[in-house]
This record gives sequence, structure tokens and C-alpha cells, in this order.
Amino acid sequence: MSSNALLAALLVASATATAQTPAPQSGTPAPAQENAAPATPPEGADSIEERIRQEVDKRVEAARQEMREEIRAQLATQSLSTDWQEEWVEEKRKLELFTLDGYYRLRPNLYYQFSLGKPLGSELFPRPRPTEKTQSFADMRLRLEPTFNISEEVRVKLQLDALDNVILGSSPLSGVERDFYLFDIFNDGQVSPRSALNSLKDSLMLREAYGEVSTPVGLLRFGRMTAHWGLGLLRNDGNCLECDYGDVVDRIMFVTEPFDGFYVTPMFEFNDEGIYTYPNGEQSQPVDISGADDSHSVVLAVARRDTPQQVRAKLDNNQGILNYGLHFSWRTQRYSPAVDDNGEVTPGAFVPRGATLYIPDVWLRYEERNFRVELELAAYLGQINGLARTSAQVDDPSFTHSLDVMSFGGAAVGEYRLLNGQLNLQMEVGFASGDRAAGFGAYPGVPGSGENGATAPGDVEGPQFKCGLGGCGDNAIRNFRFNRAYRVDSILFRELVGTVTDAVYVKPTIRYTLTQGFDLFGSAIYSQSIYAESTPSSTDRMLGIETNLGARYETEDGFVARVDWSVLFPFAGLNQSNVNERVELATAHAIRGTLGIRF
Repeated sequence: MSSNALLAALLVASATATAQTPAPQSGTPAPAQENAAPATPPEGADSIEERIRQEVDKRVEAARQEMREEIRAQLATQSLSTDWQEEWVEEKRKLELFTLDGYYRLRPNLYYQFSLGKPLGSELFPRPRPTEKTQSFADMRLRLEPTFNISEEVRVKLQLDALDNVILGSSPLSGVERDFYLFDIFNDGQVSPRSALNSLKDSLMLREAYGEVSTPVGLLRFGRMTAHWGLGLLRNDGNCLECDYGDVVDRIMFVTEPFDGFYVTPMFEFNDEGIYTYPNGEQSQPVDISGADDSHSVVLAVARRDTPQQVRAKLDNNQGILNYGLHFSWRTQRYSPAVDDNGEVTPGAFVPRGATLYIPDVWLRYEERNFRVELELAAYLGQINGLARTSAQVDDPSFTHSLDVMSFGGAAVGEYRLLNGQLNLQMEVGFASGDRAAGFGAYPGVPGSGENGATAPGDVEGPQFKCGLGGCGDNAIRNFRFNRAYRVDSILFRELVGTVTDAVYVKPTIRYTLTQGFDLFGSAIYSQSIYAESTPSSTDRMLGIETNLGARYETEDGFVARVDWSVLFPFAGLNQSNVNERVELATAHAIRGTLGIRF
């Protein structure tokens, strides 16, 4: 802008000088005498001066216009630059404040003969039509894990599941717009699942929501979060791509590292608050009616643990890794909310419980470049002083007994790597304690066919104790239950029983990497019950052998494809004792596929 102003000033000065001193006529000498009379202006001088003035005005106006256009251009450029910088800074701030992880999966499934050929009413899995043996379907899930970084020290984390395990085609438009569709065959669209309308679950569920604050002495977390420990035998977050279950807890915890790699974590968990109400309407703050029916846990976890980066560095340097820890919970409950005969809570009514549980869990892992050994041992120890569930049972002598809780479980995994890690040989053994009570005990809330809902021979499920007017023939709960997110097989414990309980299993596995990201694997699982009385047969402990073959492909950009073929060869322990004639059990098959994208 300064150069153009200078140019315009010089142009104006030059034009003014020209106008004031016109050039002499050609051949006319300049005046020589000092006192000579002034010359008479030549004819037409006024018109020449006017033309010069007009020319100067034109040039000055042109210079001014050029300056205006350049100023506008520079202002526009500066404005665009400023806007872009503000947008970039805002975008940079957004990227720092918000991160998103998660995955999407789609799983086609085909089950064949999960009834095992057993008589109607004695099957372990929902049966299709009597003339059918095959069940096929596909389900999906979108899991979102956003993090809001308020600062480098303060953040809020969430986990949401959308269309969680929704079967494709399970929420048709005809299910909610029934007047528009007389026959389902005309349905050609889907709607979002809505609880109590067309589904058991809503289409979007908030799984985690907690705050996290980094302090100079440790990490504080508070809210609803997933929980995981060791192998996942007792506490399992269910965050794998193929997982269905997972532990979510309400807790306040503080993680401190007094020594390098040594972590101490005290926690307080809200397991069950019992009856609560909204005194001023559903939009008001809810209030816990009484603290007597609350179930809380005080937890302490102490562990020596390496970070994933430290593990990789040590393995690359041929160093051994020893990690271990103890997770201990103390849980109490004085009363329980009373329920009616339909299981609905009776407002303002409580029954005595007097329950205390001690839950120790020990974990150890040793690893080198070519092998790994990892184990976890856990137990439930404690007492329950009062069995009543309804108000009418409080004074009934059948429900005033006490129960002892004493159950143990564990698993150990050994892994050996060959051919620079391409060939992987693995052996896993596990056990879950049981007792002689009928039924597996995976779902003790299912009433048995005996007195007061106790189990009888031939029952598949039910409580693992037996008490009545004459006392308790079995006053102890001894069956340990693995976390349902801890997968051992694909058919027997995963689908037919529900989880590992009252059983021992041995599982060898082989895995071979054909090329980076593409694996082939196979395993065989032998399973048997600890007590024959717990099986449907009531006389035989052997449950079966299951084989699994599969392939898995994963790319660097997050795409995952997997297929599994599983076959269960059932043994006599799964036959039924309370039927007139035992049958030859049929072989069950399962083909599972997984298509997923991690992000």
C-alpha cells in the first residue's frame, strides 16, 4: 500500500509542475532580460491547462481505485487467513478433546441338533419345531467408546452399545404397525428395537460412564465402569470382539504406584442399593429408601504389572516377565427387599439376609519370548443367615436356616511358540468346584422340582442347597461359576450349560500363522463333572468332547473376519435320568462367523 501511495503522490506532483510551467514553443527563445514585460499567453493556453488538469485527475482517480482494490484484496486475504486459522485451532481443539474407539461386528450362526436328540422337555437348549434340527440366524453390535479429554489430567469416558446382539430381521415394521400388515410376508423394513414394545432391550444402551482424574500420587476413577482381573475367570470386562457378556460395576477407585511397576488399588463398589424411589416425581433426584438392604463391597487389589510397552521391550531383549497380584473383596448385606410369588418387589417390605462374602483372587503370569504360563485361582467364602425371599417366609422354619458358602475355581494356561512365533501350541486346564446337589447350578434362581424349589435327580438347574421343615440336608453352596465372558468352548459350556461350573476340563490348542494377519487354529476340549449327581444322568460324570476348527483374518486397518466350526460329541453324563427310556445322544454342530471392523 505504501508504494502505491508514493507513486500517486509523485504522479500528482509531476502533473502539477507540468501545469504550472508549460513547455516553451518550438523556436521561441526564453526571455533574457530581468525587467522584461511578461509574455502574453499563447492562444488556447486555458484549454491546454484544462486538459492537463483532467488528465491528472484521471490518473489520480485511477491510482486511488487501484489502491482501494488492493486494500480490499489484502483485507479479504487476511479475513480468510484468520477464519482458516480459527477453524484449524477449533478443529485441533476438538481432536484433542474427543477421541473415539470401538468396533462393529456382524455374526452369522448355524446350529445343528443342539437338542442332542433328547426327549421333548429334557433338552438343554431351546428346541425348534419338532421336525427341524437346524437353527440359523445373524446378529450384530456397534460398540462406541468415546473419551472427552477435559485436560491432560481430567477426562470422561463412556461405552455405548447400539443394536446390541440384535438378530437381523428381529424388529420388523409389521411388529409395531400391525394394522398396516395382515401377513408378515409383506413386511419389507425394520424399526429400532424399543424395550417392552418390540424388543427386550432398547437400541442404544449406555454401558460405561465414569470420570478419570490424574493426580500427582495416583489415578482416581468414579462412576460406572467395566471390571477385569487376571485371565478374566472371576472379573471379565467382555471387551473382546466375540464377547457377549461382561462385568459392569458402580465404583470409586484410586490407583497408586508406590514403587515402579507395583500398583495398589483400593475400591468401593455399590453392588445393590435395594429399594429406591422418586419422592418428587420421575425427574427429581431418586432416594434410597433404606441402607439396610444395600449390598456393598470393599475391594483391594495389589499387583506387580508391566505395561504392554514394557512387555514388548523385555521380550525383544530376551528378558523374562513376572507379573502377579491379589484381588480381594469383602461384601455384606443385612436385609433384602421382599418379593411376592411372582418375583415382584413388595414396597416397604424386607427380609433378613445377614450375608457376608470374602472373595480372594490370585493371579500370576510368567512369560519369555517363546513361552508363557498364566494362572488364576479364586474363591467365594462366607455365610448367609436367612433364606426367606417373601414376607410370608420370614417366620417359616423352612427358611430360617443358615448356609455356608465355600467354592473354588481356577484355570492355568501354558503356551509355547515355535518357528519365530508362527506355530503356537497351548494347553489349558480348568476346574470349578461343585457338590452332590442335583443340577449344574449355573442358574440357581431356576426352581427345582423338589421341596421349596430344591433340585431333584434329573433336574438340569436349580439351587445347590436343600432345606426344609426338618432342617437342611445340604446347607452349603459349593459350586463355583466361571464368569460367562470367559469362553472355554463353543457349544457345551457356552450354550447348553451356560458357564463352567461343577466341572473339570482339558483343552489343547494349536494355532498356525500362514501369513501376517491370517491364522488357522484348532482345539479339542474334554469335559466332565466333578460329581455325577450334578449331571442330568445323575450317575455318570463324563460330559463330552468338543472339537473346534477355524480361521481368522485381520488387516492393519481394523477389518476382522473369522469362521469357526465346532462339533460336540456328548457322553452319558448328558443323558436324562428322569425319563422312561434313555436315548442315544446325537452329535451337535455349530458354525459361527464374525465380520468386524475395529476403530
